[in-house]
Amino acid sequence: MHDATHALLVIDMQNDFCPGGALAVPEGDTLVPSINALMDEFRAVILTQDWHPAGHSSFASSHAGKAPMDSTEMPYGTQILWPDHCVQGTEGAAFAPGLRTDADLILRKGFNPGIDSYSAFFENDHQTPTGLEGYLRTRGIQRLTLVGLALDFCVNFSALDAARLGFAVTVRTDLSRAIDANGSKEAAISAMHKAGVELR
Repeated sequence: MHDATHALLVIDMQNDFCPGGALAVPEGDTLVPSINALMDEFRAVILTQDWHPAGHSSFASSHAGKAPMDSTEMPYGTQILWPDHCVQGTEGAAFAPGLRTDADLILRKGFNPGIDSYSAFFENDHQTPTGLEGYLRTRGIQRLTLVGLALDFCVNFSALDAARLGFAVTVRTDLSRAIDANGSKEAAISAMHKAGVELR
């Protein structure tokens, strides 16, 4: 029997994060078959979906004179500015071709125009919850395995928050890929190690 306390969290496997997309993660699309196969090993599977309104405050296009990968100060801290990506209802926001979507829950995040949301658990102020923690607790889930995109941003932030909330967390680095902006991959791996996240 599958362990009912252990869930698979599939992070942002969307067209805009795959090669050809607006914020492409190298080889992102190659993960789909292996992630699909892994789903059979879990009783609970949750997919997250980046879901931004047009003109989101994290888009460089919303800030005069700023380019993608610049940063700006927001009320909640420093925000990297991204190309427009995963805009609600667009092809870019859709799940990668072939990805199984027969999940228990599809959690959309990043839909508040004034604040970005890397983590599956909290918006980037690290205080506003997405509701995922409550969902997992009421289902009796204590352990999480994370896969998906991108290792150094949404996977990393989700793993750190999950560990902080008391879940036992494993990140499958073989089933994740990084953007690796300015050493962000190395920094993310170091932060996850320090937080007690198991990296496989």
